Amino acid sequence: MNLTRRHALAGAAALATAPLFPALPAKAAAPAVGKQAASFYRYKVGDAEVTVVSDGSVTFPLGDTFVLNAKKDEVNAALAKAFRPVDKMTIFFGPIVINNGGKLIVVDTGNGPGGFTGSKGANGQFANNLVAAGIDPKAVDMVVISHFHADHINGLLTADNESAFPNAEVLVPSTEWKYFMDDGEMGKQTTDRMKGVFSNARRVFDAGLKKKVTPYEWGKEIAPGLNSVSTIGHTPGHTSFVLASGADTVFIQSDVTNDPDLFVRNPGWHLMFDQDPDQAETTRRKVFDMVSADKMKVQGFHYPFPGRANIEKDGTGYRWVPAPWNPSI
Repeated sequence: MNLTRRHALAGAAALATAPLFPALPAKAAAPAVGKQAASFYRYKVGDAEVTVVSDGSVTFPLGDTFVLNAKKDEVNAALAKAFRPVDKMTIFFGPIVINNGGKLIVVDTGNGPGGFTGSKGANGQFANNLVAAGIDPKAVDMVVISHFHADHINGLLTADNESAFPNAEVLVPSTEWKYFMDDGEMGKQTTDRMKGVFSNARRVFDAGLKKKVTPYEWGKEIAPGLNSVSTIGHTPGHTSFVLASGADTVFIQSDVTNDPDLFVRNPGWHLMFDQDPDQAETTRRKVFDMVSADKMKVQGFHYPFPGRANIEKDGTGYRWVPAPWNPSI
C-alpha cells in the first residue's frame, strides 16, 4: 500500500484518541524543567582541543533594512526555504576556547553580563557556560578579539566592570584599535549605531581594561597554531583566523557572514551591520571560494550552535552544511 497524506492524517487521528498505555496507573505530571542544559561542544583540530561555548541567541522582528539590498519578501522567502519562521530573525553567538596543550586561548567573548542591548536570559550566557564546560576564567592565558562590536568584546568585563579574564593577555587587531581609538574617526560618525559602537569600545577598553591590550598584525601567528587573516568590510579591522595543528585546519570566520541561511546562500546580500557592505561582500566571496576549494571547515560565530560547518559552491552562491555532531572528542 502506498502511504498518502490521507493515511498519515488518519493514523495521527487514531493515535490521538487511543490511550498509549491503558494498563498503567495515572501519575502526577512532572513539572517542566523550563531551561536548556549548559551549551558547549568540543572537537579536535589536530592536537588542539576546541570548545565552542554558547553565549545564547537573540530574536527580534525582521526589519525592512536588515538586508540592505534585498526586499523583506525576499528575505522571508529565504527564511521559509530554510524551514525557519518568517518576519523575525534569530542570531546566535558562539565564542570558542582553544587548548593547544600549552596555552588556553579564548577567541571573542560574547555579549557580556548585560546581554544583547540589555536583554537577559537568552544571551549573555558565555561566562556561565564557560564554567559549566570546566574552564576557569582565571586559567585563560590569552583572549583574542576579532573586532570591536559589542557581542564580541563585552564579555571581557564582569558586571562590576572588572576584567573577566584577570590573568590573560588581551590581543586586538592593530587596525581595529587604531580606528576605534581615534577621536577624529569617532567625531565623524553620524548614526546612533556607529556612535554607540565607538562609545562602547571606549567603555570596555578604557574604563574596564585601562587600555591594557596587545595589538596584533594580520598575516602573523599570534598564538601557537593560530594565524590572523584580514577579512575587512564588516569593520575596518575585522579579522578571522586559521587554526592549524598537524595536517588539520579550521577557518574561524568571525563575522565574514552573519546568518548562513541568508548570507552564505546569498553572498551578494548586504547586512545592515557591515560598515563597508561592498568590501564585506568581496571578502565574503573570497573567503568562501577559498574554504570551499580547500575543503576547509569553518567555525562561524553567528552560525547555529555549535557553528562548525562545511561550505561548497552552489550556483551563484554557496551552500553550508553543518558538520556532524560527534559524541566523542
